[in-house]
Amino acid sequence: MDSLTQIVLGAAVGEAVLGKKVGNKAMLYGAIAGTIPDLDVLASYFTDTVSALAIHRGFTHSIVFSMLFAPVFAWLVSRYETYKDFKGWSWLFFWAFFTHPILDSYTTWGTQLFWPLDLRLAFKTIFVVDPLYTLPFLVFLILALFQNRTSKRRRLYNTLGLTISTLYLGLTFILKNVASTQFEDALLNQNITYNALDTRPSPLNTILWNANVETKSAYLLGTYSFFDSKEIRFETYPKNHELLGSLINNENLKRMITISEGWFTITKTGNKLYYNDLRFGLLNLEPNSQDFVFKYLIEVDDSGHVTFTEKEKNTRDAKKLMSSLWKRIKGN
Repeated sequence: MDSLTQIVLGAAVGEAVLGKKVGNKAMLYGAIAGTIPDLDVLASYFTDTVSALAIHRGFTHSIVFSMLFAPVFAWLVSRYETYKDFKGWSWLFFWAFFTHPILDSYTTWGTQLFWPLDLRLAFKTIFVVDPLYTLPFLVFLILALFQNRTSKRRRLYNTLGLTISTLYLGLTFILKNVASTQFEDALLNQNITYNALDTRPSPLNTILWNANVETKSAYLLGTYSFFDSKEIRFETYPKNHELLGSLINNENLKRMITISEGWFTITKTGNKLYYNDLRFGLLNLEPNSQDFVFKYLIEVDDSGHVTFTEKEKNTRDAKKLMSSLWKRIKGN
């Protein structure tokens, strides 16, 4: 999830663990702890694209990390804070660290919660930024912030924030199931034979859902809004995996395919090859658009080493996406 959401969650968890004993400092340290797992993004400055993607939401988003580093941070804080309870601080950091990857596991990218096992937990029921999850949570946290640390109202506000946000996460499973059923029915009605179906919410909401459908030689991309009145339409995107030629055996390319869980197409513009990760959809909803959210230029140097360079996005892309999303949410 986005940084603000993780700060809010971490602060609320910190408050739940130690708020009654240390007041607003519990929220402060919880908020800090809630952002620490995402420091793995710094890997992009020190390594190649593929390695950085593999590291992202790996070790720092695992139970192992939570268990190892909670006491380390607890020891540091208890050294200079007047509240010296090492166990209390350890629980605060553990739960703030641990709930971070739990929340991230609801997103499309998921987390390696059970690192070092090569297993990524991704429920794909919520987008990385969802105002319906974050804003009510933030409001209750702010209300709690201005109450006395021993106040029952402070506990109530914080508990309401945690409860409502958790219930919303539960609701997203129901919404995903309904949307998935709609996609399955549409594929059946249109006599489309497919190998796999992957569904996820579109940006900023859980009303409009996207689907990736794998067939023998292509992927079908479709959208469904709970306000739709017409049949779901699917756009066809050829896999074009044959364009890779001998590169298909390259180790870096194999790692990239693993990261994208096999959901990818290859496009060619001039003499340049592009790797499109389908899991995060398109930057616009225009028919046959090739503007994928994550699109990488494949480059091969003289020694045969393969690198991936992500195509940059700009504010115009975001504005265009928001405009098309709003129109599509209202129904087809």
